[in-house]
Amino acid sequence: MAASGARGPGEAREDVAETRRVAVLLSGHGTNLQAMLDAAAEPASGLAVALVVSDRADAYGLERARLAGVDAAVVRPADHPDRAAFDRALRDLVAAARPDAICLAGFMRILGPEFVRAFPDRIVNTHPSLLPAFRGAHAVRDALAYGVRVSGCTIHLVDEQVDHGPVLFQAAVPVEQGDDEASLHERIKREEHRLLPLAVRLVADGRVRTDGRRAWVPEGSGAPHDGPAGRRSDPVPPTGAGEPHRGAPVDRAVQT
Repeated sequence: MAASGARGPGEAREDVAETRRVAVLLSGHGTNLQAMLDAAAEPASGLAVALVVSDRADAYGLERARLAGVDAAVVRPADHPDRAAFDRALRDLVAAARPDAICLAGFMRILGPEFVRAFPDRIVNTHPSLLPAFRGAHAVRDALAYGVRVSGCTIHLVDEQVDHGPVLFQAAVPVEQGDDEASLHERIKREEHRLLPLAVRLVADGRVRTDGRRAWVPEGSGAPHDGPAGRRSDPVPPTGAGEPHRGAPVDRAVQT
């Protein structure tokens, strides 16, 4: 069951000036969390990071949360008898924060169905590849091993499969001569930091609609179109079931 006071699936807010509450789940250093904190600190952002949760007590992202004055908590799988119990504990903690959106910012655990079903179409994940290519925990390494010329990131809604839900944004990142896993991943992160706050805001506002694997923002929703430094950051393209796309692709860089 979703937290009391949070919107239901597909339910848009009428008061667009209202601050949206975001819960962030992470396992590591927390650079994507920092991007969310920086976005929330902008005037009139309409976002507030209300809770940060990690499955690891040593994750530096927890320190980022504390420095920003955000509630931080640890939920460790080892402290629960099985995966289902871990999922329930995580679900209940997050639900108590009354989030409008949940952001997976490098959370290295597969969320169970009980958690995902509690927050339908409200969980946003970022993955360092152009899905459906290179799913899993070693996407950047796998892309380099395959010899791709272009990699990138995908911001998507979370469903009960791994790295699978409807795509919100994608951005392409060329592979450069001499790239290793660290250098390529660093450039991919820049795109994640640019797009993740935009996607979370759209979801928190209730602007995203889905139909199977399609996600879109209805026309006239006031969704952002221009990213930092004048770069194009089109939101999920406006479309309806069975209708042709009327908007631009998610990110022009992924066109071939």
